[in-house]
Amino acid sequence: MTNGNAGEAARPHAPNIRDVAAAAGVSYQTVSRVLNDAANVSDETRTRVLETIAAMDYRPSRAARSLNYGRVGAVTVVTADTQLYGHASTLRGIEESARAAGHTVGITVVESDAQPHVRRVVEQLSDPSSGAVVVIGFDPASFAVLAGIPADVPVVVVAEPGHVGIGRPSLSLDEHAAAAAATTYLLDLGHRTVHHVAIPAEQPGVGRQSGWREALEAADAPVPEVVPAGWSLQDGYEAGRMLAARDDVTAVFCGNDDIALGVRRAMYDAGRQIPAQVSIVGFDDIPATEFWTPALTTVHMDFVALGRAAHAMADALTRGGEAVAPQLPVPSLVVRESTAPPRRG
Repeated sequence: MTNGNAGEAARPHAPNIRDVAAAAGVSYQTVSRVLNDAANVSDETRTRVLETIAAMDYRPSRAARSLNYGRVGAVTVVTADTQLYGHASTLRGIEESARAAGHTVGITVVESDAQPHVRRVVEQLSDPSSGAVVVIGFDPASFAVLAGIPADVPVVVVAEPGHVGIGRPSLSLDEHAAAAAATTYLLDLGHRTVHHVAIPAEQPGVGRQSGWREALEAADAPVPEVVPAGWSLQDGYEAGRMLAARDDVTAVFCGNDDIALGVRRAMYDAGRQIPAQVSIVGFDDIPATEFWTPALTTVHMDFVALGRAAHAMADALTRGGEAVAPQLPVPSLVVRESTAPPRRG
């Protein structure tokens, strides 16, 4: 059976900048340089590209014309969430840096790591109008997209350097050291060990979980089984219920502050006093934590600075430079009211 609209079916797609580049035997960045009348293109190459443009009747979009060297002036952020504190604050930093530079920012939310969805996102990012790409790699879906992005697309990844499969310029705050410091602080208070409620999808050898484990092993303290959790308060609450039922639990290091809030509520419902019976440490230092009762001891993370640096690196890539990660603020432990030495006797 054939389509009744033969003219519609037979109509070829309008050529894009990558079609022109392939036909002329050059990169799409070179085509963009020619469109922008850049000086660093040889006469021979310029002539060949212009002849190809004419032969293919290529008509560049306004976006393609406005992007010097193809992608300068724009950035697309890939993230699985725009509401979680770390994701949202990193995005805010990217937007602040881009706005100061007069650049545009697009946001692509990766809903899942299912291949049909991933392919659609990768196709979008492959278009030069997407600009440089910053992948906020805090989850499997973002890493699935990262794996499919063509090598010629300038990409910067916000992720711990130990993550498998980055293969791109990356930067991160030192979550490993910060988690180790938080765990050591609890041990120094006199706790025999520290239980850990982990954020989802974190690789065991990377980041917060690895820092917690390293600190326990360095102190020859018992290493309890990790309690996995999702991102939500409810996930933290369910994990907290499990821990609250155990009398040997006196200190809990949580993968983020929302988890800590859920754990705290579960302890309260079980009649466990914070910090007299159980000490709790969070991670991220969301703005509300200092107003909780008791105020939460947590790790301060400057995600906004992380986002600003990620944009600067991505912009450097589009201009032909190197994406060198700058010195970032060191995460710091903020001691408040939710921690204390363990009760004796």
